[in-house]
Amino acid sequence: MKPIQVGLLGAGTVGSGTFKVLLRNQEEIKRRAGRGIEITMVADLDQARAREVAGEGVRVVADARDVIANPDIDIVIELIGGYGVAKQLVLEAIAAGKHVVTANKALLAVHGTEIFAAAHAKGVMVAFEAAVAGGIPIIKALREGLTANSIQWLAGIINGTTNFILSEMRDKGLDFATVLKEAQRLGYAEADPTFDIEGVDAGHKVTLMSAIAFGIPVQFDKAHIEGITKLAAQDIKYAEQLGYRIKLLGITKRTAQGVELRVHPSLVPSKRLLANVEGAMNAVVVHGDAVGTTLYYGKGAGSEPTASAVIADLVDITRLHTADAAHRVPHLAFHPDAMSDLKVLPMAEVVTSYYLRLRVADQAGVLAKVTGLLATAGISIDAVLQREADEVGGEGSTQTDLIILTHDAREGTVNDVLAELQALPTVLQPIVRIRKEELS
Repeated sequence: MKPIQVGLLGAGTVGSGTFKVLLRNQEEIKRRAGRGIEITMVADLDQARAREVAGEGVRVVADARDVIANPDIDIVIELIGGYGVAKQLVLEAIAAGKHVVTANKALLAVHGTEIFAAAHAKGVMVAFEAAVAGGIPIIKALREGLTANSIQWLAGIINGTTNFILSEMRDKGLDFATVLKEAQRLGYAEADPTFDIEGVDAGHKVTLMSAIAFGIPVQFDKAHIEGITKLAAQDIKYAEQLGYRIKLLGITKRTAQGVELRVHPSLVPSKRLLANVEGAMNAVVVHGDAVGTTLYYGKGAGSEPTASAVIADLVDITRLHTADAAHRVPHLAFHPDAMSDLKVLPMAEVVTSYYLRLRVADQAGVLAKVTGLLATAGISIDAVLQREADEVGGEGSTQTDLIILTHDAREGTVNDVLAELQALPTVLQPIVRIRKEELS
C-alpha cells in the first residue's frame, strides 16, 4: 500500500527528532501502522535548517499554506507553537480535510473547543499526545486505557523546568533565583521562563487532561494557576523535616460540587512515588474507581521523547485513516453530544489541607493566639513545629518561625483567617501558605 504522506510545519527540535525516529524505526513503524509513513513536505521560515533536518527527497517551503494546499498530504503536523498563526493553520488544515497532529498544548487549552468542533464537523482527527508530558502516553491512557473507569482525580508533575528547579533547591539548599540561572545555563529553562515558572505551561496541560478525564470542555480560563517564584529555601527545608517534599502539581478532581482545576506548589508526603520524581522528569498519577491508583512516568520534553508521541499519533491516524469517523476515538474521550456541564470550582470553594509558616515575635501567648483564631474558624491542626529563635535569626534573635499543618479546610475560610492572623502585631512578615496534598 502507498505510504501515507505527511506535511510538517516547523522543523525545530521536535521536528528534527520526528525525522530521526521515523527514519531509524521505519520498518517497525510500518509493521505497526499497516503502511509506510513519510514526511514528504516541510514548511519552515529557516529553509536552510529545514533542508538539513529533512534530507534528500523532501520538499521544503517557507509558506505553511503550501503544505496545507497540497492534495497529496494526508496529515499535517503542527510544531510551530503559540496561539496566533498556529490556530489559523490548524483550522485551515482541518477545513482542507487534513488530519492534524500537534504538540501545541497552549493552542488546545485555549482554543480546543473550537478546533475539536471543526474537526468533528469535517470528519478528521486532531491528535495531541505530544502536547502533554512529552513521551509519556498519558493522553492515550486517559482516553482509551482507563475508559472503563470513573476517574476521581489526577495529579501530575508536568513541567520539567520547575521540577528541576525544586529538586536543586532541595538538594543544594539554594534559593530560587540562583537555581533558575543554573537551569538556564544548562538549557532546562528558556531565556524567558515565564510560562514554566509561573505555572502557565502546567495549567495548559492539566486543562487538557481534566477535559479528557471528566468529559468537560477545555476551560483554561477557569484554572487556578500559581508558579514557584515565591517559594523560599527554608520552606523546602521545613517541609522535608515534616516528611514532605514540595512539587509544582497540576491537579484536577471530581467532587460533589464540581471539578477542581488548579496548578500550584504542593507539599507531597515523601513516601509517595510522585514526591520522588526528580530533575526534569514528569509523572502523572491517575485514580480511577475500578483500577485504583496508576502512575505514568518518563521524560516530559526533549527532541526524541516528544517525537515518540508525535509518531504514535501518526500511527493511530494511519490505522484509522479510512475508518468511519463515527467509530474513531473521540478527541476528548467522550462523544461530543455527551459532554458534561460540570462546573469548574473557583479556588475559594476548593477543600484541601495547608502548610502555614508565620514569622512571629518570640514571646509568650503568640502560639495560643494563632491556634485560637484557627480554632474559631473551624480549622483543625494536624501538626505544629516551632523553631528556636537563634536558629531563625541568630543568637539573641527575638523572632521565630511557627509552622502549622492543618487538616482539610475550605480555601475561602483559610483566606479569611489568614487575613486575621496577618493583622496581628506579633506576626512580623507576610504569612507563607502552601497547599498540602496527601494523594491517597
